Amino acid sequence: MTAPEPAVAAPPRLRELEGALNAVIRGKPEVIRLSVVCLLSRGHLLIEDVPGVGKTTLAHALARSFDCGFQRLQCTADMLPGDILGVTVYNAKSGEFEFKKGPVFTNFLLADEINRATPKTQSALLEAMNEHQVSLDGATYAMAEPFLVIATQNPVEHHGTYPLPESQLDRFLMRIRIGYPDASSERVILQSAQSATAPGVQAILSPLELLQSQQAVERVKVDEALVGYILAIVEATRTHEQLALGVSPRGTQALYRAAQALALLEGRDYVLPDDIKRLTVPICAHRVVLNQRTSLAPRSTEAAERVLAEILDRTEVPL
Repeated sequence: MTAPEPAVAAPPRLRELEGALNAVIRGKPEVIRLSVVCLLSRGHLLIEDVPGVGKTTLAHALARSFDCGFQRLQCTADMLPGDILGVTVYNAKSGEFEFKKGPVFTNFLLADEINRATPKTQSALLEAMNEHQVSLDGATYAMAEPFLVIATQNPVEHHGTYPLPESQLDRFLMRIRIGYPDASSERVILQSAQSATAPGVQAILSPLELLQSQQAVERVKVDEALVGYILAIVEATRTHEQLALGVSPRGTQALYRAAQALALLEGRDYVLPDDIKRLTVPICAHRVVLNQRTSLAPRSTEAAERVLAEILDRTEVPL
Protein backbone atom coordinates (compact mmCIF):
# COMPACT_ATOMS: atom_id res chain seq x y z
CA MET A 1 0.00 0.00 0.00
CA THR A 2 1.43 3.38 -1.06
CA ALA A 3 1.27 6.14 1.56
CA PRO A 4 -0.63 9.22 0.33
CA GLU A 5 0.92 12.66 0.32
CA PRO A 6 1.44 15.17 1.65
CA ALA A 7 2.47 14.58 5.26
CA VAL A 8 1.49 17.15 7.85
CA ALA A 9 3.31 18.42 10.90
CA ALA A 10 1.92 17.54 14.31
CA PRO A 11 0.25 20.56 15.93
CA PRO A 12 3.00 22.45 17.82
CA ARG A 13 0.92 22.69 20.97
CA LEU A 14 0.64 18.91 21.10
CA ARG A 15 4.42 18.62 20.88
CA GLU A 16 4.67 21.12 23.72
CA LEU A 17 2.18 19.05 25.71
CA GLU A 18 4.23 15.89 25.27
CA GLY A 19 7.40 17.72 26.27
CA ALA A 20 5.81 18.98 29.47
CA LEU A 21 4.53 15.53 30.40
CA ASN A 22 7.93 13.96 29.70
CA ALA A 23 9.45 16.43 32.17
CA VAL A 24 7.13 15.06 34.87
CA ILE A 25 7.21 11.34 34.02
CA ARG A 26 10.86 10.64 33.21
CA GLY A 27 12.02 8.02 30.74
CA LYS A 28 8.56 6.97 29.53
CA PRO A 29 8.02 8.67 26.15
CA GLU A 30 5.90 5.82 24.77
CA VAL A 31 3.60 5.95 27.80
CA ILE A 32 3.22 9.71 27.35
CA ARG A 33 2.48 9.36 23.64
CA LEU A 34 -0.15 6.70 24.23
CA SER A 35 -1.78 8.86 26.90
CA VAL A 36 -2.03 11.84 24.54
CA VAL A 37 -3.35 9.56 21.78
CA CYS A 38 -6.10 8.42 24.14
CA LEU A 39 -7.15 11.98 24.96
CA LEU A 40 -7.14 13.04 21.29
CA SER A 41 -9.32 10.01 20.51
CA ARG A 42 -12.02 11.27 22.91
CA GLY A 43 -11.39 8.21 25.05
CA HIS A 44 -11.05 7.39 28.72
CA LEU A 45 -7.73 6.15 30.08
CA LEU A 46 -7.03 3.36 32.59
CA ILE A 47 -3.53 3.38 34.11
CA GLU A 48 -2.78 0.02 35.72
CA ASP A 49 0.47 -0.76 37.52
CA VAL A 50 2.12 -1.52 40.84
CA PRO A 51 2.33 1.16 43.54
CA GLY A 52 4.86 3.96 43.34
CA VAL A 53 5.61 4.06 39.60
CA GLY A 54 3.74 7.32 38.93
CA LYS A 55 0.16 6.32 38.03
CA THR A 56 -1.47 9.15 39.95
CA THR A 57 1.31 11.58 39.00
CA LEU A 58 0.70 10.88 35.30
CA ALA A 59 -3.07 11.13 35.64
CA HIS A 60 -2.79 14.40 37.56
CA ALA A 61 -0.28 15.81 35.05
CA LEU A 62 -2.52 14.93 32.11
CA ALA A 63 -5.49 16.67 33.66
CA ARG A 64 -3.51 19.73 34.77
CA SER A 65 -1.98 20.13 31.30
CA PHE A 66 -5.33 21.43 30.06
CA ASP A 67 -6.95 24.64 31.22
CA CYS A 68 -10.13 22.73 32.04
CA GLY A 69 -12.18 21.76 35.05
CA PHE A 70 -10.57 19.04 37.17
CA GLN A 71 -11.83 16.86 40.01
CA ARG A 72 -10.13 14.02 41.86
CA LEU A 73 -11.85 11.08 43.53
CA GLN A 74 -10.01 8.85 45.96
CA CYS A 75 -12.13 5.73 45.59
CA THR A 76 -12.91 3.75 48.74
CA ALA A 77 -15.25 0.91 49.64
CA ASP A 78 -17.65 3.22 51.51
CA MET A 79 -18.06 5.64 48.58
CA LEU A 80 -21.64 5.88 47.28
CA PRO A 81 -22.91 6.70 43.76
CA GLY A 82 -24.16 10.03 45.07
CA ASP A 83 -20.60 10.94 46.04
CA ILE A 84 -19.79 10.88 42.32
CA LEU A 85 -22.99 11.95 40.58
CA GLY A 86 -24.50 14.32 43.13
CA VAL A 87 -27.72 14.32 45.12
CA THR A 88 -31.16 15.92 45.05
CA VAL A 89 -31.86 17.94 48.20
CA TYR A 90 -34.84 19.90 49.46
CA ASN A 91 -34.43 23.67 49.62
CA ALA A 92 -36.59 24.87 52.50
CA LYS A 93 -36.36 28.50 51.36
CA SER A 94 -37.67 27.89 47.83
CA GLY A 95 -39.80 24.89 48.73
CA GLU A 96 -38.34 22.93 45.83
CA PHE A 97 -35.94 20.07 45.32
CA GLU A 98 -32.57 21.02 43.83
CA PHE A 99 -29.90 18.89 42.25
CA LYS A 100 -26.43 19.41 43.68
CA LYS A 101 -23.96 18.26 41.05
CA GLY A 102 -21.19 15.88 42.08
CA PRO A 103 -17.53 15.84 41.01
CA VAL A 104 -18.33 13.95 37.78
CA PHE A 105 -19.55 17.24 36.30
CA THR A 106 -16.15 18.45 35.21
CA ASN A 107 -13.84 18.13 32.20
CA PHE A 108 -11.23 15.79 33.69
CA LEU A 109 -12.20 13.31 36.40
CA LEU A 110 -9.37 11.43 38.09
CA ALA A 111 -10.70 8.25 39.75
CA ASP A 112 -7.75 7.11 41.84
CA GLU A 113 -7.73 3.39 42.76
CA ILE A 114 -11.05 2.87 41.00
CA ASN A 115 -11.12 -0.83 41.87
CA ARG A 116 -11.49 0.03 45.57
CA ALA A 117 -15.00 1.36 44.90
CA THR A 118 -17.88 -1.13 45.08
CA PRO A 119 -19.50 -2.38 41.84
CA LYS A 120 -22.56 -0.20 42.52
CA THR A 121 -20.39 2.90 42.76
CA GLN A 122 -18.27 1.90 39.76
CA SER A 123 -21.41 1.53 37.66
CA ALA A 124 -22.38 5.12 38.44
CA LEU A 125 -19.74 6.18 35.93
CA LEU A 126 -20.96 3.99 33.05
CA GLU A 127 -23.55 6.35 31.55
CA ALA A 128 -21.32 9.39 31.97
CA MET A 129 -18.38 7.67 30.28
CA ASN A 130 -20.36 6.28 27.36
CA GLU A 131 -23.10 8.83 26.68
CA HIS A 132 -21.68 11.99 28.30
CA GLN A 133 -24.80 12.44 30.41
CA VAL A 134 -26.16 11.49 33.81
CA SER A 135 -29.76 10.36 34.43
CA LEU A 136 -30.92 10.82 38.00
CA ASP A 137 -34.36 11.12 39.62
CA GLY A 138 -36.12 11.29 36.27
CA ALA A 139 -33.92 14.08 34.87
CA THR A 140 -30.98 13.99 32.46
CA TYR A 141 -27.95 16.23 32.89
CA ALA A 142 -25.40 16.76 30.11
CA MET A 143 -21.69 16.55 30.85
CA ALA A 144 -19.20 19.28 30.11
CA GLU A 145 -17.19 19.08 26.89
CA PRO A 146 -14.57 17.79 26.73
CA PHE A 147 -15.18 15.07 29.34
CA LEU A 148 -12.53 12.48 30.10
CA VAL A 149 -12.09 9.94 32.89
CA ILE A 150 -8.57 8.96 33.92
CA ALA A 151 -8.59 6.03 36.34
CA THR A 152 -5.81 4.22 38.15
CA GLN A 153 -5.69 0.79 39.73
CA ASN A 154 -3.16 -1.59 41.27
CA PRO A 155 -3.46 -5.05 39.63
CA VAL A 156 -1.34 -6.80 42.27
CA GLU A 157 -3.20 -5.98 45.49
CA HIS A 158 -6.55 -7.76 45.74
CA HIS A 159 -7.52 -7.27 49.39
CA GLY A 160 -10.43 -4.85 49.62
CA THR A 161 -10.74 -4.39 45.86
CA TYR A 162 -13.50 -5.06 43.33
CA PRO A 163 -12.31 -5.99 39.81
CA LEU A 164 -13.82 -3.83 37.10
CA PRO A 165 -16.46 -5.77 35.12
CA GLU A 166 -16.04 -6.24 31.38
CA SER A 167 -18.72 -3.62 30.65
CA GLN A 168 -16.74 -1.00 32.57
CA LEU A 169 -13.37 -2.01 31.11
CA ASP A 170 -14.81 -1.74 27.60
CA ARG A 171 -15.56 1.94 28.19
CA PHE A 172 -11.89 2.71 28.68
CA LEU A 173 -10.41 3.34 25.25
CA MET A 174 -6.96 2.34 26.42
CA ARG A 175 -5.20 0.63 29.31
CA ILE A 176 -1.53 1.38 29.80
CA ARG A 177 1.20 0.36 32.22
CA ILE A 178 4.07 2.61 33.23
CA GLY A 179 6.66 0.15 34.54
CA TYR A 180 9.82 0.87 36.49
CA PRO A 181 12.15 3.59 35.18
CA ASP A 182 15.62 2.79 33.88
CA ALA A 183 18.64 3.63 36.06
CA SER A 184 19.42 7.01 34.46
CA SER A 185 15.79 8.17 34.62
CA GLU A 186 15.47 7.06 38.25
CA ARG A 187 18.61 9.03 39.08
CA VAL A 188 16.98 12.18 37.65
CA ILE A 189 13.77 11.43 39.59
CA LEU A 190 15.76 11.01 42.80
CA GLN A 191 17.69 14.24 42.32
CA SER A 192 14.66 16.30 41.31
CA ALA A 193 12.76 15.03 44.37
CA GLN A 194 15.39 16.74 46.53
CA SER A 195 15.19 19.98 44.55
CA ALA A 196 12.95 22.91 45.33
CA THR A 197 12.69 23.55 41.59
CA ALA A 198 11.19 20.19 40.65
CA PRO A 199 9.08 20.54 37.47
CA GLY A 200 5.46 21.44 38.03
CA VAL A 201 2.50 21.03 35.70
CA GLN A 202 1.25 24.05 33.79
CA ALA A 203 -1.88 24.37 31.65
CA ILE A 204 -0.88 24.21 27.99
CA LEU A 205 -4.06 23.65 25.99
CA SER A 206 -7.44 25.31 26.45
CA PRO A 207 -10.71 23.35 26.16
CA LEU A 208 -11.23 24.84 22.68
CA GLU A 209 -7.74 23.80 21.54
CA LEU A 210 -8.33 20.28 22.80
CA LEU A 211 -11.65 20.05 20.96
CA GLN A 212 -10.02 21.41 17.79
CA SER A 213 -7.24 18.82 18.07
CA GLN A 214 -9.82 16.06 18.48
CA GLN A 215 -11.61 17.32 15.37
CA ALA A 216 -8.31 17.32 13.46
CA VAL A 217 -7.91 13.63 14.31
CA GLU A 218 -11.16 12.85 12.50
CA ARG A 219 -9.72 14.26 9.26
CA VAL A 220 -6.79 11.82 9.19
CA LYS A 221 -7.26 9.41 6.27
CA VAL A 222 -7.55 5.64 6.76
CA ASP A 223 -7.13 3.53 3.63
CA GLU A 224 -9.74 0.86 2.94
CA ALA A 225 -7.02 -1.79 3.14
CA LEU A 226 -6.25 -0.67 6.68
CA VAL A 227 -9.93 -0.79 7.63
CA GLY A 228 -9.85 -4.41 6.51
CA TYR A 229 -6.68 -4.95 8.55
CA ILE A 230 -8.37 -3.64 11.71
CA LEU A 231 -11.41 -5.83 11.10
CA ALA A 232 -9.20 -8.89 10.54
CA ILE A 233 -7.40 -8.36 13.85
CA VAL A 234 -10.67 -7.92 15.72
CA GLU A 235 -12.26 -10.95 14.08
CA ALA A 236 -9.23 -13.05 15.04
CA THR A 237 -9.80 -12.18 18.72
CA ARG A 238 -13.39 -13.43 18.45
CA THR A 239 -12.43 -16.79 16.97
CA HIS A 240 -9.12 -17.47 18.72
CA GLU A 241 -9.08 -20.80 20.57
CA GLN A 242 -7.54 -19.26 23.70
CA LEU A 243 -10.06 -16.43 24.07
CA ALA A 244 -13.52 -16.74 25.58
CA LEU A 245 -14.38 -13.11 24.77
CA GLY A 246 -13.05 -11.08 21.85
CA VAL A 247 -12.89 -7.37 21.11
CA SER A 248 -16.25 -5.58 20.93
CA PRO A 249 -17.39 -3.20 18.16
CA ARG A 250 -16.63 -0.38 20.60
CA GLY A 251 -13.07 -1.67 20.70
CA THR A 252 -12.93 -1.72 16.90
CA GLN A 253 -13.96 1.95 16.81
CA ALA A 254 -11.39 2.75 19.49
CA LEU A 255 -8.57 1.17 17.48
CA TYR A 256 -9.62 3.11 14.37
CA ARG A 257 -9.77 6.50 16.14
CA ALA A 258 -6.56 5.93 18.07
CA ALA A 259 -4.68 5.06 14.87
CA GLN A 260 -5.83 8.39 13.43
CA ALA A 261 -4.63 10.23 16.56
CA LEU A 262 -1.25 8.51 16.54
CA ALA A 263 -0.75 9.38 12.87
CA LEU A 264 -1.48 13.04 13.64
CA LEU A 265 1.06 13.07 16.47
CA GLU A 266 3.61 11.44 14.18
CA GLY A 267 3.14 14.29 11.68
CA ARG A 268 1.04 12.45 9.10
CA ASP A 269 -2.45 12.92 7.71
CA TYR A 270 -2.75 9.21 6.95
CA VAL A 271 -2.58 5.98 8.96
CA LEU A 272 0.08 3.29 8.47
CA PRO A 273 -0.14 -0.42 9.40
CA ASP A 274 2.49 0.16 12.10
CA ASP A 275 0.13 2.60 13.85
CA ILE A 276 -2.46 -0.14 14.18
CA LYS A 277 0.07 -2.75 15.32
CA ARG A 278 1.48 -0.34 17.91
CA LEU A 279 -1.95 0.32 19.41
CA THR A 280 -3.55 -3.11 19.31
CA VAL A 281 -2.26 -4.30 22.69
CA PRO A 282 -3.01 -1.19 24.82
CA ILE A 283 -6.47 -0.88 23.25
CA CYS A 284 -7.50 -4.53 23.04
CA ALA A 285 -5.77 -6.41 25.88
CA HIS A 286 -8.24 -5.30 28.56
CA ARG A 287 -11.19 -6.15 26.29
CA VAL A 288 -10.44 -9.85 25.80
CA VAL A 289 -11.00 -12.68 28.28
CA LEU A 290 -8.98 -15.88 28.27
CA ASN A 291 -10.80 -19.18 28.45
CA GLN A 292 -10.26 -21.46 31.42
CA ARG A 293 -8.24 -23.96 29.38
CA THR A 294 -5.65 -21.26 28.72
CA SER A 295 -5.24 -19.80 32.19
CA LEU A 296 -6.52 -20.05 35.73
CA ALA A 297 -6.67 -16.25 35.64
CA PRO A 298 -9.03 -15.36 32.75
CA ARG A 299 -8.09 -11.68 32.97
CA SER A 300 -4.32 -12.16 33.08
CA THR A 301 -2.76 -9.11 31.45
CA GLU A 302 0.44 -10.79 30.32
CA ALA A 303 -1.34 -13.80 28.80
CA ALA A 304 -3.80 -11.57 26.92
CA GLU A 305 -0.94 -9.52 25.52
CA ARG A 306 0.82 -12.69 24.32
CA VAL A 307 -2.31 -13.84 22.50
CA LEU A 308 -2.70 -10.45 20.82
CA ALA A 309 0.96 -10.48 19.76
CA GLU A 310 0.37 -13.89 18.21
CA ILE A 311 -2.70 -12.58 16.36
CA LEU A 312 -0.68 -9.66 15.00
CA ASP A 313 1.99 -12.08 13.75
CA ARG A 314 -0.63 -14.21 12.01
CA THR A 315 -2.64 -11.40 10.42
CA GLU A 316 -1.53 -10.38 6.94
CA VAL A 317 -0.38 -6.77 6.77
CA PRO A 318 -1.61 -4.69 3.77
CA LEU A 319 1.13 -3.68 1.34
